[in-house]
Amino acid sequence: MTARGCGIRDIAVITSVSIGKVLSTLGSSVYKITPKKRYYERLEVDEFWTYVGRKKRKVWLIYAYDRDTSEIVAYVWGKRDLATARRLRSRLKHLKVSYGSVSMDNWDSFLTAFKSDNKRVGKQHTVGIEGNNCRLRHRLRRAVRRTCCFSKKLDNHFKVFDLVFFYINYGYV
Repeated sequence: MTARGCGIRDIAVITSVSIGKVLSTLGSSVYKITPKKRYYERLEVDEFWTYVGRKKRKVWLIYAYDRDTSEIVAYVWGKRDLATARRLRSRLKHLKVSYGSVSMDNWDSFLTAFKSDNKRVGKQHTVGIEGNNCRLRHRLRRAVRRTCCFSKKLDNHFKVFDLVFFYINYGYV
């Protein structure tokens, strides 16, 4: 349900269970995505920020997206820095994903982390992933920058995004 825009309290009311039961079910979920293919013609990478508790506690999601299949291939959480961008690249290597080219905006950390790859730099090359960012903000209330619906715990925040990514890639939960 959180993959379709309902919050924790909404789910509790709809299903007539306690908020604690919804949170414990979410906490015990094990939804993880794996790449559907080993080779992608072109991946797009971008950063996306949300917050936990209050807006000063920003959490950055950096992920790779395939525009042709609308698949989120890999993602990492962290600060908006070079180390997190490098973790995304190493995550792609760890998953044995190869690609013809990678599209990105002109952020220095992406340029450095993907230095040896065939790059396409500029906003005109990241239209697909920017559209996906918009889709995430529409589907998931806790991803909206101005909202009263937000995560209080970092673990719950990550679990909800795992659930949404699984739903986006596979169409079911």
